[in-house]
Amino acid sequence: MALESICGMDKMPFMKSFGSRTLKQTVDEIRLASSNMDNPLAIMAPPFENPRESVNKLNAVSEVQMDFDHGTTTVGFVYQGGIILCVDSRATAGNFIGSHSMHKVMQVNQYMMGTMAGGAADCTYWDRALTRECRLHELRYKERLPVRSAAKYICNVATEYKGMGICMGMMLAGWAPEGPSLVYVDSNGLRLHGKLFAVGSGAPIALGILDSDYRLDLSDTEAYDLAFLSVYHATMTDIFSGGVVRLYHMDQGNWRNVANKDCQELHEQYSGVRNQQAL
Repeated sequence: MALESICGMDKMPFMKSFGSRTLKQTVDEIRLASSNMDNPLAIMAPPFENPRESVNKLNAVSEVQMDFDHGTTTVGFVYQGGIILCVDSRATAGNFIGSHSMHKVMQVNQYMMGTMAGGAADCTYWDRALTRECRLHELRYKERLPVRSAAKYICNVATEYKGMGICMGMMLAGWAPEGPSLVYVDSNGLRLHGKLFAVGSGAPIALGILDSDYRLDLSDTEAYDLAFLSVYHATMTDIFSGGVVRLYHMDQGNWRNVANKDCQELHEQYSGVRNQQAL
């Protein structure tokens, strides 16, 4: 039943009741429900021919603007104690703040996590699709899907839909046999393996802090403080970043949410400002 839920087959009519359905209708529904096992990208294409060319033509004749300003700050780095992921929680659409409680770190599974930057809908959907692929890989081959292979899957998605409006900038973090693995992937099909990344509109500010103080031999406390400090400065400078700063620590055994701090709390901590009660 868990696999049926992951693949979405439990939502098909033939899984609920047979009723007056003919054999042909049932076979067609089964074929549709299982098509993602043959090509999980095929059913996501727009419902018209030549979508890559058609979307560009529709955009040219339409008054609707399909390009939006995106803003966020996500930070990830590897150090001797594992992997740190630190993100803000503000979601924006242009100059409009849509939410201050966005969760930008997604649990792919127990041994892999991903961060989101870009289009919230795109990142959320493909993170969930990646979760399905990881689970199917485990069921088929009785082993975990490596972080590098998961990143390659997202790159294949980006290549398949390049030029069709997908906007993603993601970090995938997990533990490989050779140690911690941190990979950056985006909707242009770019895939980079490294020790330190910052993604989003606040990334240049965060990198200014990280480049100065980052080193592999950080202690846990120093790593937490550096991550919070880098995202804090980004939220204070970049108007598209803000809200609650969430910090996650991943080691060989598992991952955990270390702390969630409001930007104002971080401002008081790092700037020395204290609230003054009015008399």
